Amino acid sequence: MVSNIVLPILQIVVIIGLSPLVKGFINKIEARLQCRRGASLFQPYYNLIKLLRKDAVVSETASWIFTATPYVTFVSALIIALLVPVLSSQVPLNFTGDVILIIYSFALGRFFLALSSLDTGSAFGGMGGSREMTVSSMAEPAMMLSILTISLTAGSTNLSDITNTLLNNSILLMNPSLSLAFAALAIVIIAEAGRIPVDNPFTHLELTMIHEGMILEFSGRYLALIEWASSMKLLLLLTILVNTSLPWGIARGLTFSGLVISFGLYLAKIGFFAFLIAILESSFAKLRLFRVPNLLGTSFILAILAIISFYVVS
Repeated sequence: MVSNIVLPILQIVVIIGLSPLVKGFINKIEARLQCRRGASLFQPYYNLIKLLRKDAVVSETASWIFTATPYVTFVSALIIALLVPVLSSQVPLNFTGDVILIIYSFALGRFFLALSSLDTGSAFGGMGGSREMTVSSMAEPAMMLSILTISLTAGSTNLSDITNTLLNNSILLMNPSLSLAFAALAIVIIAEAGRIPVDNPFTHLELTMIHEGMILEFSGRYLALIEWASSMKLLLLLTILVNTSLPWGIARGLTFSGLVISFGLYLAKIGFFAFLIAILESSFAKLRLFRVPNLLGTSFILAILAIISFYVVS
């Protein structure tokens, strides 16, 4: 009974609390790699507080979709936070097929963002929404196939069962199909999170922006919720990557010592992959929009090879 109350609260607090810090860490590392001092690690928190204190400006042509979008994107991220094993292999919403719900929850937030980009009649918003849906149409199949490979290896579509299976049978992690699925999922995360080389989260140039184009009309608390949900999405995607492909150290129960050790290792794994993202963004320029399908096509091919490899090895 205690776990039914403590675990959901713990996971939501960790995801909500750490997500801005991950973005601040990436920005800080990139600044250091570019020989700049950079903003504080906690600058994303300051930005969110500033935006939450401001009133939202809503276009006269906007409908209920525009005002509902920030809440839908934020709540969908919270739902995913209850479906992903974060500090413990147990998850609050534990049922067969939760991987499918996770994928659809990500798609729900994206769908409402794309609708809201068209709602105000902004040319930039429509362009950003069109580009976002184009990228997602190529990224989602690769994500589904890579997660399907992991599910086939573990014999379940439940993330808790997948994590426990890989913990109990570490030899499965040596399966080449999981390595291919890991590579495919890593590429998808870059696209889904809107990071370089697929998108540039620091620009507002009409020729390059995708995610930023969709949220140009948002302000105040609405923009704060969308930015927070975006940070949570990045952290959740990294959590899925590290706790399904590299589940070492995750707690099996809810003991205090186990959760503390799990939290420390979780920070180390997330920090390592955030560091890799910073290096990647500092080493490459943003791809031309017409070259993005080549990158996502590579991810899709890797996911296909992962499934083929699973049946060949089996």
